[in-house]
Amino acid sequence: MSCGEPHETDCREVLAEVYLYLDLECADDRRSLIRHHLDDCGPCLREYGIEQEVRALVARCCGNETAPEQLRERLRVKLTELVVFESTESRELAD
Repeated sequence: MSCGEPHETDCREVLAEVYLYLDLECADDRRSLIRHHLDDCGPCLREYGIEQEVRALVARCCGNETAPEQLRERLRVKLTELVVFESTESRELAD
């Protein structure tokens, strides 16, 4: 996904890390960079809002349970693949 506007950090890169950001699992400098991007990019902010709502729903349904690290890593890989696939598909449609 890209909003078409130039940013210091690419939209795809930000959205690929949104779960790390939400889980407070990225370094402070990276959090700052992502926060700055979300403040400036409406489409990414909307996507972030959706992700935040999904996380809140999962938290309500699952309570304090945490997923095993292997599962979390597999989900991160799959989400990254989806972001890359969506980006590639969008570019192909534009051509």
